Amino acid sequence: MLLVGRGALPFPCCLLISLRDLGLQRHITYCRAAIHPLSGRAARRAPAGRNTTTAAAVAAPEQSKHQTKQNKGGQQAAKTAWEAIVGIECHIQLNTRTKAFCSCSNQFGGQPNAHVCPVCLAHPGALPVLNQETVHKGMLASLALNCSIAHTSKFDRKQYFYPDLPKGYQISQYDIPLGSSGSLELMFKDGTKRQVSIERAHLEEDAGKLVHGGSDQLSGSTHSLVDYNRAGVPLLEVVSGPDLRSGREAAAYAAELHRIMSLVGVIDVHAQDAVMRCDVNVSVRKKGEEQLRTRVEVKNMNSLSAIQKAVEYEMERQVELIESGRESEIVQETRLFDEDKGHTFSMRKKEGLADYRYFPEPDLPLLQIEENIISEVKDSLPEMPSAARQRLLQLKLPIADVLTLTDDMETATYLSAVLAAGAPPKQAANWVMGDLLGYCKEHKAHIGDLDLTPQLLAEMITLIESGTISGKIGKQILPDLIKGKVSPGSLEKWVKTEGLAQISDEATIAAMIDEVLASKPQELEQYRGGKTKLQGFFVGLVMKESQGRVNPAIMNKILMQRLQATKS
Repeated sequence: MLLVGRGALPFPCCLLISLRDLGLQRHITYCRAAIHPLSGRAARRAPAGRNTTTAAAVAAPEQSKHQTKQNKGGQQAAKTAWEAIVGIECHIQLNTRTKAFCSCSNQFGGQPNAHVCPVCLAHPGALPVLNQETVHKGMLASLALNCSIAHTSKFDRKQYFYPDLPKGYQISQYDIPLGSSGSLELMFKDGTKRQVSIERAHLEEDAGKLVHGGSDQLSGSTHSLVDYNRAGVPLLEVVSGPDLRSGREAAAYAAELHRIMSLVGVIDVHAQDAVMRCDVNVSVRKKGEEQLRTRVEVKNMNSLSAIQKAVEYEMERQVELIESGRESEIVQETRLFDEDKGHTFSMRKKEGLADYRYFPEPDLPLLQIEENIISEVKDSLPEMPSAARQRLLQLKLPIADVLTLTDDMETATYLSAVLAAGAPPKQAANWVMGDLLGYCKEHKAHIGDLDLTPQLLAEMITLIESGTISGKIGKQILPDLIKGKVSPGSLEKWVKTEGLAQISDEATIAAMIDEVLASKPQELEQYRGGKTKLQGFFVGLVMKESQGRVNPAIMNKILMQRLQATKS
């Protein structure tokens, strides 16, 4: 019997392996699958160096009370006396044109096994050549995370055997990573912050993709399919320090990391493939303790909700085991998270560094980077999210607004341009958060795709603030501005030409009010009798009569004078 699993020899081509009645058949076939990055769907593609559906993963999930109902006592203990110690390893797929060590296309889609060559298929005598763009984007990402760049680093061979890894080893970086000693800052709605250290950011290549036919895992499958298009795709693995203390913080860290990588342009945010896959290391300890307990790794997650729920589940599971005198059952292992059932289950015992038998990659020379190149890359970095948040807070914007505006740095950049064009901060923030983001959500667009330039939006807000047009007229003309019907610098002239300028003449407004009141004698009598809420009714009629052009402040003043005069 030929078994596809750990310890199997790497296959040099794409095979379908069918085990039936102890007979063995081999067929050449292909497959592919697509998962949107951070989509919330269950992860189906493997992190670098391992597919999720290994032979060790076929064991049934652990039978425990966590599968049906979480222990309330454990929940309460986890919230009060205990804290999680969480570190995250994220594999970031760099959006280079070609793969890390060959000229094959690095793109999602296409026919399976179409983007392969002797180098990424590990044919005898084929030698790797380092892609310069991979190093450049790795440096961009590392510097954006405040890492120090190694002037001299090297590549190593990480040994393991699996069908989706044609070489039988992965080219990675071991003891001298490209970047180290970095950090990023998290901010929460209550104003609290968390500094998270970045221990290392190293370059490596991805494995291929193994999918089991007839089942989501090796157990119960009728055949296994291998697509090597992804083999050799460049990855940057970012390893955080054990600085996170909850599932909320872990999810916030992954979101911030994705935000930064999108901002500096090293990932394809619109790709249908998973561009970030996270492994979460979790242990627990009582608050105030210094000693660390045994940690477990929850592997292969690409949704924020999965990361948060997996940490929360692991925290409660480990706390319950410790408090029930079964701490010995917490072992250093790799676990998977079942997002549908909300629990983790054991995949395999965790390998140690010795199991990978690292040694320097003999076919690649040392990677040497001069200081002037590092300085050039660093100078090209845009404003980071943490700096943008701090700048907006200094403008006295509420924390909730700041977090919304910087959730997508394209939005934050757009707002900055609106402010630079002279719009008041609060009004600009309200228009961007409310009307523009609402329009983008409704039309499934990005704010950068709109024809409404920041200068034109600032011009419109300025006209509203000066009383030239009303806020209602602003909302009315916004779709035309978004569609590019007005050029920046010509809005005021266009408004007057279209007859949309705000009516501020008191005599004209008074005549409108008198006409409205005369047309509604019954409502006037009710107002006269004490039903003062009808004031809003009259305001609406006047606004309708003026087609939203009347100055609301002047209109309200004159309307109250007329209503009071009528009552007396």
